[in-house]
Amino acid sequence: MSSLTVVVPSRGRPHTVAQLAEAFRATCTERTWLLFAVDEDDPQYLAYRDAVGEASIAGLRVQLVAQPSGTMVSALNHAARHLLAAPGPVVPTAIGFMGDDHRPRTEGWDRAYLTALQALPGIVYGNDLLQGASLPTQCAISAPIVRALGHMAPEVLTHLYVDNYWRDLGRATGCLSYLPDVVVEHLHPAAGKAPWDDGHRRVNRPSMYDRDRTAYGAYWTEHQARDVLAVRQAVMGVAHG
Repeated sequence: MSSLTVVVPSRGRPHTVAQLAEAFRATCTERTWLLFAVDEDDPQYLAYRDAVGEASIAGLRVQLVAQPSGTMVSALNHAARHLLAAPGPVVPTAIGFMGDDHRPRTEGWDRAYLTALQALPGIVYGNDLLQGASLPTQCAISAPIVRALGHMAPEVLTHLYVDNYWRDLGRATGCLSYLPDVVVEHLHPAAGKAPWDDGHRRVNRPSMYDRDRTAYGAYWTEHQARDVLAVRQAVMGVAHG
């Protein structure tokens, strides 16, 4: 049984499979799995499949799940539903998210996340060396919370403001944990740590920010109370489980 499976939605960057799989091998101290979530219509889909196969043959804990086509958020949610639909003993106790431009740096980061979630079920995140405590650009969430919400993130979002949702939901429910000494670096072009490729340009357009900002504001206004209640009930269930 995997206590933590980290979902990585990705498009057009199959080279990141080997990079992230190696980063996990070098830093994980639990039986943590890496699950790449890709689109079947991605021109690089076969390269993803081959990269995951090669990593698996090398003994690395990495798998692939595909959706026909969609957004980063729909890929994340599709992967989470895939994990939650597994037989009971196989379902991880926590489901994580990283972008394909995140890299865990701290040895035992996964154990630290699981320890934090055992102490306070909810949402945990580390220091990405870009947003720090301000935003959980990567995180892990107790699986019962994901099941109760029915998603990892609201499907009305495309790519952005997902971290705002996790932060606001965690604060509203009192179940948000930040681990400043656990580094999961975000190699974002905005920090000068990567070039602006087509993928980064596509999802960081001003129109994308405007769209997801508006969608998130409307979602949070309408569904905050429902989501907060779902999380609190799930946390109580974990505490009394």
